[in-house]
Amino acid sequence: MKVWLVIAVVALLNYLSRLSFIAFFARRQVPALLARALRFVPAAMMTALIMPMIVTPGGDNAGEAPLRAVAALVAAGVAWLTRSVLGTIGAGMAALWALKALA
Repeated sequence: MKVWLVIAVVALLNYLSRLSFIAFFARRQVPALLARALRFVPAAMMTALIMPMIVTPGGDNAGEAPLRAVAALVAAGVAWLTRSVLGTIGAGMAALWALKALA
């Protein structure tokens, strides 16, 4: 019962923290500086999630770190050239699979 109570409290706090931001700006204009800063949040979040997987050698696939770095560079090049999210993901995956097959 204690675990479920903790889960419920954490869920409620999470919901309220998100709701407070939405409710606060529902009838107000978002300041220009904040709106400009919020444009970079998705890119920063993706970077924070992906970079540790690329640069951290360890685990069962420790020898894959250089392959992941090369595949990430290929994906970055495709992203820069095409500005396509799906193309970037596809190119990165294809590059990693091809490099694994060659290795």
